[in-house]
Amino acid sequence: MAKIKPSKGAPYARILGVGGYRPTRVVPNEVILETIDSSDEWIRSRSGIQTRHWANDEETVAAMSIEASGKAIADAGISAEQIGGVIVSTVSHFKQTPAVATEIADKLGTAKAAAFDISAGCAGFGYGLTLAKGMIVEGSAEYVLVIGVERLSDLTDLEDRATAFLFGDGAGAVVVGPAQEPAIGPTVWGSEGDKSETIKQTVPWTDYRSGEVAKFPAITQEGQAVFRWAVFEMAKVAKEALDAAGITADDLDVFIPHQANERIIDSMVKTLKLPESVTVARDVRTTGNTSAASIPLAMERLLATGEAKSGDTALVIGFGAGLVYAATVVTLP
Repeated sequence: MAKIKPSKGAPYARILGVGGYRPTRVVPNEVILETIDSSDEWIRSRSGIQTRHWANDEETVAAMSIEASGKAIADAGISAEQIGGVIVSTVSHFKQTPAVATEIADKLGTAKAAAFDISAGCAGFGYGLTLAKGMIVEGSAEYVLVIGVERLSDLTDLEDRATAFLFGDGAGAVVVGPAQEPAIGPTVWGSEGDKSETIKQTVPWTDYRSGEVAKFPAITQEGQAVFRWAVFEMAKVAKEALDAAGITADDLDVFIPHQANERIIDSMVKTLKLPESVTVARDVRTTGNTSAASIPLAMERLLATGEAKSGDTALVIGFGAGLVYAATVVTLP
C-alpha cells in the first residue's frame, strides 16, 4: 500500500496586511428617519450608530472587494501573483453562481488562486480566517486573501423600524501568510441552529420570483433576543477564545468585536472585565453593521488612526445569523 506524502506547510500563520473600502455615500440618521417613525437620539441610544455608508451602482460586491484587497496586498508587501487562495464571506452577492471570489481572484491578477465564497453571516470573517490558517499550515497555499464584503443596503427594509437604521455597506480584507510563531490562536466557533429564526431573510427568493410576495426580501431580526444572546452567550465564547490562546483579558491590547451595536459592545466589555488600557473598536458609530466586513474594517481603522499598532494582541469575535459565531486571538499586522 502506497503512503501519501505529508503536506509541508508553514508551522504557523499570521495576518500580514489589512485593507478596507467604504462606499463614497455617507448616510446620516436623518435619511433613515424619512421612512420610519423614530429620532436621531433614539437610534444613537439604541445602537450608537450616527452614519453608515451605502454603495452606488458601481460599488458592487466585487468592486468593493477588489479595492479593499489591493490595499491589503500592498500592506502585506507581496504581489497578487503570490496569492494562492481567495475566500469571500458575503450574504449580499445576488448571483448564486459562479462564486464572486473567482471574479475577484482574476481581476486582482492572482495566478489561478483557489477561490470560493462562504455564507456565515456576521461570523464570516472569523470562519474565513480559520480556513485560511488551515490552508497555510497544511501547505495548499502560501498566502490567502480573506474578504468580508456586504451590500446590506440591498437587503434593508427601510420601513422596518427595528432594522432600517442598522445596516451599511463595505468591504474589508486581510492577507494571511506563513509565520514562525503563533499569531492566530485556536478558533472557538459553532452554531445554534435552533435559534435560526432570530435573524433571517424575510422570505425565500422563490416566493418573490413566483409573485407570492410583492416586497423584495430583506433581513429581519428579533432585536431583544439577539441582544440577550450576544451579550450573555458571546461573552462566554470570547472568554473561551482567550483561554484557548493561553492568555487573559489583562494580556489584551485590543478588542475587535463584530460591529453590530454599541450597546452590545459595551456589555461585552463589562462582562469580560476588560482593563481600561484595552482599545475597543467602535467603528459601528460611522460605518453601521456591515456583517462579514465589520471586523476587518474596524481593524483597518484602528491601525490607520494609530489607536492600535502592529504587534498588538487582539481578540476578535463575530456572531450573527444562523446563529453562528467565531472568536480567536490574533497578532495585528
